Amino acid sequence: MFCALGGSGEIGMNVNLYGAHGKWLMVDLGMTFAGSEYPGSELVFADLAFIEERREDLVGIVLTHAHEDHIGAVPYFAADLDVPLYATPFTAKLVAAKLEEAGIARDVELNVIDHFDQFDLGPFGIRYVPLAHSIAEGNALVIETPYGRIFHTGDWKLDDEPLVGTPATPAELTQIGDEGVLALVCDSTNVFNPKASGSEGEVARAMEAEVARHKGKRVVVTTFASNVARVQTLGRVAKATGRRLCVVGRSLDRIIAAAEGCGYLGDLPDIIDMDTAMGLPRGQVLIVATGGQGEPRAALSRIADGNHPVKLERGDVVLFSSRQIPGNEIAIGKVQNQLAEQGITVVTDRQAEIHVSGHPGRPELEALYGWIRPQILMPVHGEMRHMMEQARVGKACGIPAQVVQKNGDLVRLAPGKPGKFAEVGAGRLILDGDIIAPADGEAVAMRRRLAWHGALMVAVGGRVKHHEFTAQVAGLGLPLVEDYDAFVKEAENDVLDALGKLKGQDKRDGGAIAEAARLAARRAAGRWCGKKPQVKVMLMVEGLEP
Repeated sequence: MFCALGGSGEIGMNVNLYGAHGKWLMVDLGMTFAGSEYPGSELVFADLAFIEERREDLVGIVLTHAHEDHIGAVPYFAADLDVPLYATPFTAKLVAAKLEEAGIARDVELNVIDHFDQFDLGPFGIRYVPLAHSIAEGNALVIETPYGRIFHTGDWKLDDEPLVGTPATPAELTQIGDEGVLALVCDSTNVFNPKASGSEGEVARAMEAEVARHKGKRVVVTTFASNVARVQTLGRVAKATGRRLCVVGRSLDRIIAAAEGCGYLGDLPDIIDMDTAMGLPRGQVLIVATGGQGEPRAALSRIADGNHPVKLERGDVVLFSSRQIPGNEIAIGKVQNQLAEQGITVVTDRQAEIHVSGHPGRPELEALYGWIRPQILMPVHGEMRHMMEQARVGKACGIPAQVVQKNGDLVRLAPGKPGKFAEVGAGRLILDGDIIAPADGEAVAMRRRLAWHGALMVAVGGRVKHHEFTAQVAGLGLPLVEDYDAFVKEAENDVLDALGKLKGQDKRDGGAIAEAARLAARRAAGRWCGKKPQVKVMLMVEGLEP
């Protein structure tokens, strides 16, 4: 049995469950970043209510790799789920740091798997299979179940020159296929790419050539902090082009420390600090910075704003060695436009081959199908269009059955005919300040309404006994400037007129008084500016009936 609580029908927030003999195995526990649809929130999580209700039957959480969309929710839910975590050494170092920062390191059992032998969790036998990806120690999982073998790819690609790590060879993957695979659960992200994703070795050569072109110029490269191979490439490029290496961004510092702790980046040159970098001739420094997705607090955005110790001048160069994550186009464009306005040269992967994806294009998918030869293909890690397309590709390649599912679908893989047989709740949660709250809760809905229509505060005072009222109105976020005072005066008069028309019991009823004031103020705003603001009425009236 399979159920995705996140990551199917969307890219990010991966949470996958496998069920057998009444027990459950979780693969990955990720999150995604909030957009404008969740004002005031930064992180979005899968709602784990389904498995939380069955946590006594959850045997463990196995993490495929250390990207945030696969491990980012661990510090928020691992202690409550109260089951062991399993990860390879590099992923475990980053997870351990997250647990320590959250103050729960002693409450969560983290097991480091530094080999590729099988380990057993309940009815599941699990072993890691190394695959190339845009982070160190990207792994697939072979999951042995009483009903057949699952090959869960995680995030992956094919790369003849991965630079960091040694992925499984075609022969090793073919051997897995020879042993028989019931289902291939496979990354769908780049299924529409008709070409292979490309190699880190190709990026290294192109990057060296591009940096060498800009003699006498200060060069900044922005890339995903987690891409250890890319960091290694930039260290080698710095050496080859006669530049000193400067690293800017806490996430880069954290990744480099974890990578070196696991034996990677052995030939990384000495890293200089920002003050030293700024004191060198412009053509003698290569700066690696976070912020390629336009994050406002990241190093590159602050450099573009001129609010950072790293300073760029006209003619300097910024290389974007990263892809645009869908939804970040506007933020990235803003940073690039700021740089361009200052006369700084911006180079992306459209001008030079300075980035390759960490996900498989169609030729790589087709190659994996031929090696693994599953009975069932189940696409994950993609929007619905990606997963439907991968199902079509798999069918064309001769895979006997394809199952397209979405978050919350319970899917039977075996025994019997594979397919969806039920649904469970699969909502979203947000981190709202320090509280994890429903993404569709009233607080978020209210913020959306406030953002669109603004707000009115109405204070009603007076005494019920004599039916004497006062009203004060204040507007927030309304498109009124010169007319604001006139609007307030009219709105206050409207409120008083509405209260004067109350009859009988309503004259003494606080609810009726508040509702009359709310409607009157809102109608006034509608007349003056066409908005329907949220209205908060505060009653300071003597003699109200309880």
